[in-house]
Amino acid sequence: MSELPLSGIRVLELGQLIAGPFAGQLLSHFGAEVIKVEPPSVGDPVRVWRELDIDGTSIWFRSVSRNKKSVTIDMRKDEGKKWVDTIRILLPLIACISRDRLVKDLAIKSDILLENFRPGTLEKWGIGPSNIHPHNPDLIFTRVSGYGQTGPWAHRPGYATVCEGEAGFRYINGFPDENGQLSGPSVRPNISLGDSITGLHAAFGAVLALLSRDKRRSNGKRGGQTIDVSIMESMMNMMEGIVPEYSRKGIIRGPSGSSITGIVPTNAYPTSVPSAYVLIGANGESIYERFMTAIGRPDLIGPDYLGNHNRVPRRQEIENAIIEWTSKRTPGEVVKAMVDANVPVGRVMNVKDIMENEHVRERGMIERIRVPYRSASEGKPTEESESGGWDLDVHRIIPLMENDIPTRWAGPDLGQHNEEVLGGILGLSKSDRDELKVRGVVGNECTQE
Repeated sequence: MSELPLSGIRVLELGQLIAGPFAGQLLSHFGAEVIKVEPPSVGDPVRVWRELDIDGTSIWFRSVSRNKKSVTIDMRKDEGKKWVDTIRILLPLIACISRDRLVKDLAIKSDILLENFRPGTLEKWGIGPSNIHPHNPDLIFTRVSGYGQTGPWAHRPGYATVCEGEAGFRYINGFPDENGQLSGPSVRPNISLGDSITGLHAAFGAVLALLSRDKRRSNGKRGGQTIDVSIMESMMNMMEGIVPEYSRKGIIRGPSGSSITGIVPTNAYPTSVPSAYVLIGANGESIYERFMTAIGRPDLIGPDYLGNHNRVPRRQEIENAIIEWTSKRTPGEVVKAMVDANVPVGRVMNVKDIMENEHVRERGMIERIRVPYRSASEGKPTEESESGGWDLDVHRIIPLMENDIPTRWAGPDLGQHNEEVLGGILGLSKSDRDELKVRGVVGNECTQE
């Protein structure tokens, strides 16, 4: 595993839900040691989101937290700090440890701190950049939030649901009215796209900061810096030509249904099978000619249709011809004809189709991982408990590299790595660890066997 690109890099993941942990998933897959700090007893809320497995843990969590180590520290527990302060006054010879110190010590021993709390939260807890950089000047703070660390909206709560709207993304998703603007409510993809896109930007920013550490040091700066990533701005980064088009032409792009504004032909087309659509993209010049020849419409080839700029005004005519052809054929027949003509085509597939797809399987994009059954996860005996666990199919993380990088373990049980991290990395004695558990600063969950 020493060949992995991020081998030797330690990431302290303090975030929860999706955006921050998605970045942590990418970093952990490519070799970083990601230590995920979770609230005792409860854990990351995603642990109980959507479908739950036989042990009561979210199936999704096992995927998004793969290759991470889980420790349980109560980040919000003020009682721990107050108790420590009192004891230090009354019994100064007794060394007591607060949750502030635990997280701070982990940060001092890390290369990247990844968090997605509301701006100012780390500072309130005493673990912001000004608190940590004097002890670890090379620590990279990768901070994910709804609207960024500065600005008038910085302290607004920002989930992807609303930030996608504020970024303009939701406005261009739906169906247009007669003026080409949004008609009715916008349509959202049935995934947390804004969170995942933000996680990608956060992971990219963290790696860029790692690459620049030596350069910063050589210029007399501290190696660590703060990476400020917002959901709103991450989605704005994906908006292609919308801003410059408005700047130069005053155009407000609206939604386009299942097609895309200003590119013809590219759309989802009906077939003879109800509710079965095929996607065809034939906007390249030579592709367009092959496409029209394949569907028997050479009359739509010529000077009047040469170039996308000439086809856009004739969009409806071209679309009607395509629909007339596809609607008389099954999805398989359409796909075969397009593949034979070397025209980009694809079915609108559901997850069952994807899992059974020969190309997906051949490329190894579905990976089977093992979820071990632990007695602490418990319940009455089942086939899974007696066999020591169960298998779980997950999507493989990309990009692919020359050396195969498999998932090393599924998303961990809550607090599974408490002993390894607190005893091994921080060097706390067993009595110290037991004391922290009694006081509720550290969770008393299962540990790695």
